[in-house]
Amino acid sequence: MKLTINGEAAEFEEASFSVSELLKRKDVKMPDMVSVEYNGDMLDRENFDSTMVKDGDQLEFLYFMGGGQ
Repeated sequence: MKLTINGEAAEFEEASFSVSELLKRKDVKMPDMVSVEYNGDMLDRENFDSTMVKDGDQLEFLYFMGGGQ
């Protein structure tokens, strides 16, 4: 399976797995702080376990940072 993650090609042997599993495989350190854009649409966190990625999908991992004064 070929995916595009944050604009870069990624390849996996499996045909499909969940967005949650993808975050684990990509070793995302704080997955609870990441938003995911899935094929151009923002994905609700409650759907990470049930949304299956498949060949050709495009995902963006968005990290929101707080701070300032």
